[in-house]
Amino acid sequence: MQSYTIGQAARLLGVSPDTARRWADAGRVTTHRDEGGRRLIDGRDLAAFSVDLAKAGTAEEGTPYTSARNAFPGIVTAIKLGDVAAQVEIQAGPHRLVSLLTREAVEELGLEVGMEATARVKSTNVHIDRA
Repeated sequence: MQSYTIGQAARLLGVSPDTARRWADAGRVTTHRDEGGRRLIDGRDLAAFSVDLAKAGTAEEGTPYTSARNAFPGIVTAIKLGDVAAQVEIQAGPHRLVSLLTREAVEELGLEVGMEATARVKSTNVHIDRA
């Protein structure tokens, strides 16, 4: 499972590293330390926290967001696989993006809940890039 540093988590959540550090210090998101002593957040924990955070509407004020024709880096929060099609949800800061794509595409990208991915939006299509 992929883990994220405090800085990476902050970028995915759309907040400053100081805010992410304060949340970790307060126990709002669980961290563990690697061999080098860096605090890391498990991808699944970060995915769940990002969904809760978006529902609470607590993103930092002044966070710049791009137009609908740009990339939204975030974290995969849900994957629903059918026989042929799949649905992938990404939480990019306060934005929840959903893409319908083939099951084969999800498998080829190796997408899993908790991993970093980028939703690219153009018109009515949402494309997923693995980070």
